Amino acid sequence: MLEEVAGRVVLAVRGELDLATLPTFRDHLSRAVQRNPGQAVFVDLDEVASADDVALCVLLAAAAHARRNHGEVRVVCSLPHLRDRLAELRLDQVVSVSGSLTADPAA
Repeated sequence: MLEEVAGRVVLAVRGELDLATLPTFRDHLSRAVQRNPGQAVFVDLDEVASADDVALCVLLAAAAHARRNHGEVRVVCSLPHLRDRLAELRLDQVVSVSGSLTADPAA
């Protein structure tokens, strides 16, 4: 669900991020990035039960698209298992990851 929180564009993701939900996730994230060029789009993963590697790679592709349009994708996640997975895949070196929307230093 795409929403505005304190002037920030936030895509709040819930449930599973897997092959079944991947098309919807990709469409929502792509739309958010396209409609907000030059801005940060925050992807809130705090209500995601699990995420497979393909879904996490969608974040990487969206971040690349955002950068080409002078924007960025930032991940908000306080869940240790997802933060660990982002670190294992080294996505946290490409996409900013913070524990909360308010903890984001550049927000």
